[in-house]
Amino acid sequence: MSTTAEPTTKPHITITYCIGCNWLLRAAWMSQELLSTFQEQLAGVTLVPGEIGGTFEISVGDQLIWERKRDGGFPDVKELKTRVRDLINPEQSLGHLDRNSSSE
Repeated sequence: MSTTAEPTTKPHITITYCIGCNWLLRAAWMSQELLSTFQEQLAGVTLVPGEIGGTFEISVGDQLIWERKRDGGFPDVKELKTRVRDLINPEQSLGHLDRNSSSE
């Protein structure tokens, strides 16, 4: 009998956006950025049309990592990728996003 590693479940991200505010394109862009950066580490990204005005929430599994009203607007891509990385793979480099602006 061979030894096999324990199966790991890849995290799933959910982005809930306000349909009345027309934030679908913003949600789709953010999902594309996350899938491009974490393509081998995510089970997927789901876009969920929200029915409550002004909703924009991003969750990794059951953990809410961004809420527009609570966090003061929308995350920039660096902040979003950093929060996701810190949850799913803290050791992963985000390349140029991890560098200081003074570096080459």
